[in-house]
Amino acid sequence: MALLPILEYPDPRLRLCSKPVTAFDADLGRLIDDLLETLYSTTGIGLSAPQAGVHRQVLVMDLSGSASSPQVYVNPQVLTSAVPAFVEESCLSVPGIADTVVRATQLRVRAWDRSGKTFERDLNGMDAVCLQHEMDHLAGKLFIDHLSLLRRLRARASARSNRGRAARLGEAGRA
Repeated sequence: MALLPILEYPDPRLRLCSKPVTAFDADLGRLIDDLLETLYSTTGIGLSAPQAGVHRQVLVMDLSGSASSPQVYVNPQVLTSAVPAFVEESCLSVPGIADTVVRATQLRVRAWDRSGKTFERDLNGMDAVCLQHEMDHLAGKLFIDHLSLLRRLRARASARSNRGRAARLGEAGRA
């Protein structure tokens, strides 16, 4: 297993659409394992392949807080959604930014597991919210795209400022 680099906004690769997985093979298994290892090295609860620069429809989640309940979704599809609510989101690819968006809090989804077996699952609460957030990445979208124009502009400016600050700190650390 390997830690994967996480792309950060405004990297244009975050805006690319991912292709469906067609081969359920050892390469897919390695990607899933690497995504989980990378997720567990962060404070996040979900990670999609495009965030690591791999444009395939694969995402992983674990909301347990103890790295004990990994969920893997390959080629996920939302079948039904209900109960929209305001939820606060943040993103590993947009560090330092959090804001409120509207998401469905109940979903019925269909996806495939790492071996190519299809499944359907009902998700509620943060599981539903997290899945939608990660599925947005598969379509080249970020959670900040769901904000009003003014909030989106503020978030973009703040993300650029955070990135510049991190670069300056990195340079100071190398001096």
